[in-house]
Formats: sequence, structure tokens, C-alpha cells
Amino acid sequence: MTPEHDEVIAATRHWLEAAVIGLNLCPFAKAVHQKQQIEWIVSAASTEAALAQDLRQAMQRLATAPPQAIDTTLLIHPQVLQQFDGYNQFLDNADAILAELGLLGVLQIASFHPHYRFAGSDADDVANASNRSPYPMLHLLREASVERAVAAFPDAAGIYQRNIDTLRCLGWKGWRAALESAGQQER
Repeated sequence: MTPEHDEVIAATRHWLEAAVIGLNLCPFAKAVHQKQQIEWIVSAASTEAALAQDLRQAMQRLATAPPQAIDTTLLIHPQVLQQFDGYNQFLDNADAILAELGLLGVLQIASFHPHYRFAGSDADDVANASNRSPYPMLHLLREASVERAVAAFPDAAGIYQRNIDTLRCLGWKGWRAALESAGQQER
């Protein structure tokens, strides 16, 4: 069964608020969320080719929109790339599209997936939860915005390790509790 558009947005918004912002996994997310500068796109794509086309359009729109209106884009694709390995391989295509459009150095892509697994980690390592979203998603960010945020944040290089420490301290039980306390359970 295909999830409804509003259900996908609601689950992803909740994950962003409860996990990403609530656990401070990304200290830069709160400001763009509060300023409503996130473009939320739910792709109807059911093939990689259709997703690639949606990705092209989202990249072009973000690159040309004023940052005050759209500073970042979440391209959520619940019907394609459900398996993490296929999703991970698609990231090479996504980078190629970025280059094809001449947007290297302008935009970057962050990856999130319900079964995300960092290279070299065990599948059940709770540290993987930092990139586990309710649905497969490509997060498009403006390089200039990332650079400004990193410059303003003390020890930005330590965010990754701090997230690992936070999640390992919480464990899976604490991770689930953080999501459930705000009304969502992991899929």
C-alpha cells in the first residue's frame, strides 16, 4: 500500500522535530524549520528514472529560489529505493545529476533512509539512527548556507561524534522513546 502524501509529510515532519531537532542531531535544522524555509516534496516516482527527473527539478528549483523562501529541500520518495543498498547506489546518480546541472559547489546532498547504515557499522548499531528517516529521502542543501552555519557553530567537526555518543547513550530503547514521546513510532 502506498502511503498518502499528507501521511508522508506528517511522519517526516515529526521525525525532523522529535529526532533531528529534538535530539539536536543537526544544530542547523531548527532555524530553517522555524523560518519555514524547507521545501517538502513527496515524489510519486516508482522508478529510479522518474526519481532522477524529480531530483533534477528539485535541484533546479532550489538553486534558483531565493534562500529566504527555500533554503533546503527534502525530496521524500516512499515508492522507490526501499532497499538501502539500491538507495546507496543511487547516490552516485544523484551526484552525477548535480554535476550535469553545473551545481557542484552550489548544492550538496545528504542521505536519509529507514535502513541507513554507515559503512563499516553493524546493522543494529544505534548510531545509524542519526540518518534513519521514516521514508527514503534526499536532502538538498545550499553549500553557502552550510558554510555559514558551520562557521557560526563552535566545533562543527565534532557533530558527527557527538551524535554517535548521544545515540549510543540513548540506545534503541531511548531512541524509540524519543520518537514515541512525540507520537511517532519507528516504521
